[in-house]
Amino acid sequence: MTVQLRVYVPPHPLIKHWLAVARDAATPSVLFRSAITELGRWLTYEAAREWLPTEETVVQTPLDSCPATVINPQIPVAVVPILRAGLGLLEGAQTLLPLASIYHLGLVRDEETLEPSCYLNKLPAKFDPQTRVLITDPMLATGGSIMTAMAELVQRGVDPGLTRIVCVVAAPPALQKLSAAYPGLIIYTATIDEVVNNQGFIVPGLGDAGDRIFGT
Repeated sequence: MTVQLRVYVPPHPLIKHWLAVARDAATPSVLFRSAITELGRWLTYEAAREWLPTEETVVQTPLDSCPATVINPQIPVAVVPILRAGLGLLEGAQTLLPLASIYHLGLVRDEETLEPSCYLNKLPAKFDPQTRVLITDPMLATGGSIMTAMAELVQRGVDPGLTRIVCVVAAPPALQKLSAAYPGLIIYTATIDEVVNNQGFIVPGLGDAGDRIFGT
């Protein structure tokens, strides 16, 4: 069976609500930041389903022993926020993955060529091959930044099949590039918009996520 990129848009009312808040140009920075945090929380909740490693055990209730399922602490989990906008989603993701290691990756896009360059790379030299990696990046537009991030991770031993991307808005150019290079990848997004303009912005999108998160 052919492996294909999978993109999930969870039909959760809280995701829809916070997306609407984030899209609204009238939303002030402090509320926009809260909306992105909440989207990070709920999209990570959806992404963690059937992804976090578990193990079977037995616990003692006040009345008797019974079988139980717990998160396997022996298998590492990592979150990689793509700076700077990915930090907005990180806060919500961390509330659900409090024991995950956080590795920052700073990428900036040239406004003329739209090509990304790296200004900060805190990734380890090598990941355990079983590591579950969650990437947070609000906008998957042209695909330049996310493709750079995936290349950095894969060359350090990360399995794309164990990787999840959490974003707020995704667009066809990025999804097509990811599908061609990493067909086993799974993406969770609040919505998919069809248009990326000449400046590399998703339309209707939600504007510059980093500027709106940090009020700059």
